[in-house]
Amino acid sequence: MKRIVLTCLFYLLLLPLFGQQNAQYGQYIFNGLYINPAYAGYKDEIYIQAFFRSQWTGIKGGPQSLSVSMDAPAHKGKIGLGVIVTKDKIGAQSSLNAVGSFAYRIKLDREETKTLAFGLGVGVTQIGLNGELLDPTDIGDLRIPIGYEKRTAPDVRIGVQYTSDRFFLGFSANNLVSQYLNAAKDFNILNMKIQPHFYLTSSTFFKLNADLIFKPAVLIKDDLHGPTSMDLNAFLLFKEKVWVGALYRTSVKLYPKKNLQNDLSNQSAVGFITEFFVKRNFRIGYGYDYSLNKLANYDNGSHEISIGYYLNTIRSQKKLCNCF
Repeated sequence: MKRIVLTCLFYLLLLPLFGQQNAQYGQYIFNGLYINPAYAGYKDEIYIQAFFRSQWTGIKGGPQSLSVSMDAPAHKGKIGLGVIVTKDKIGAQSSLNAVGSFAYRIKLDREETKTLAFGLGVGVTQIGLNGELLDPTDIGDLRIPIGYEKRTAPDVRIGVQYTSDRFFLGFSANNLVSQYLNAAKDFNILNMKIQPHFYLTSSTFFKLNADLIFKPAVLIKDDLHGPTSMDLNAFLLFKEKVWVGALYRTSVKLYPKKNLQNDLSNQSAVGFITEFFVKRNFRIGYGYDYSLNKLANYDNGSHEISIGYYLNTIRSQKKLCNCF
C-alpha cells in the first residue's frame, strides 16, 4: 500500500509537475523571506536562520526540506538584502534553489513604525530526477531516465509587504519566468515546467497583559493548478521568551480548477509550533503536524526544526518585540 501511495504522489508531482512544487514550512511565520523577497531587512538587524522539515515520516521517500537564509538592513533601513538556499527531496525527485533578494523599504510615518516594502528576488533552480530510485512496472520504460537527469532554470520573485508595529500584510509570487523557457521533449516525465506560486499572508498581535501577547495569522498558497492551501495559525508569546501556537491547514476553493478531483478532502493537517528564545538573540523552534486526509493511515506526521540567530543592532531595539 505504501508503494501505491508513493507512486501516486510521484506521478502527481512529475506529470509536467502540475502539483505544488515549493516546500512547505509551518514556521514560515517567523521568517517571511522564504515566501516573500520584500521581507528582507524587516527585522532591522542581521538575521540568520535554518529550517529542516521531514514530512510524512514513516512513508519511504517522503518530502524532506532544508533551508538556510540570511537577511539584513542597509542604507539606514531603507534597503533590505537577503539570500536563501533551499534543498528539497521527495522520492526520486530533488531540487536545489538559491535566491538573492533586494527590498526597497518606504517609511510611511515619522516614528518609522509603518513601512511599505517592494521586493525582488533573482536566483536559480535546479530540478533533478534519479531514475535508479524508481521501480518501473514495465522494464525498459523510456519515460524513466537512466541515472540522474537534471534541469536548471532561473527563478525570479516579486513581493510587496506592509508592516506596522502591530500588523503585517504581504503578497508575493515566485518562479515567474521558468515556465516560459523551452523544456526537453525526449522524456515526457522529465519535461518539468516549474510553475509560479503565489502567497498571501497576514498577521497581527494583541498585548493581553504585560507578559502575554496573542498573535493570529493566515497564509494562502496557490499555484494555479493544484489545490489552494490555507494555513490558520494562533500563537501566544510568554514574556517575550516562548512562543506556543496551533496550526490548521486546509484547502479552499477560490476559483474553478478543471484538473482537480471533486472528491478530494479539504482538511490537510493540524499541529502545533513552539519556539524558545534561548538568549535574546538566539531562538530554537519545533513544529509537528498530523495529516487529516487519507495519508494519516500511512504516515507518522511531519516534524520541523528551526534555528535563528540575530546580530543585534540599535535599530532593532526600537520594536516592541520580534513578533513578525
